[in-house]
Amino acid sequence: MMPGLIESGSLYLAQPPLYRLSAGGTTVYAMDDLHREELLKTTFKGKSKIDVSRFKGLGEMPAAQLKETTMNPKTRTLLQVTLPDTIDGQNPVDSLVDDLMGKNAEARFNFIQANAVYADDEALDI
Repeated sequence: MMPGLIESGSLYLAQPPLYRLSAGGTTVYAMDDLHREELLKTTFKGKSKIDVSRFKGLGEMPAAQLKETTMNPKTRTLLQVTLPDTIDGQNPVDSLVDDLMGKNAEARFNFIQANAVYADDEALDI
C-alpha cells in the first residue's frame, strides 16, 4: 500500500530471538539454531543444567523480554525491508501477496506444493 516507504529504505522489521538460554544467573538469547549451538559451546561451556526455551511467536514472549530483546534500540536486531526488481514490468511481490493472502485458496495450495521441498523438517512444529 505504501511502496515509497519501502523504496526509500525507511521500513524495518524488529527481529525477535528464537531461543532464550539460561543457567545459573546467566541468560542470553539466540537468534537461530546456529547461534544457539554457538552459545552452548561458548557461554554455557561446562554447565550441566541449561534451560533452553523456544519462542514460537511474539505472543509467547513476556512483555519484559519483548522490550529487552526486540524493542530496545540498544539490543534489538533490525531487518531492512526491500523489494525485488521489477521483471518485465511486473512486480513479483504483488503476485506473491495476492497468491498468499488473496481469496484464491488454490493459489496458496500451489505455492505450498511448489515450495514444500525447501521446508526444514526439524524446523516445522507439527
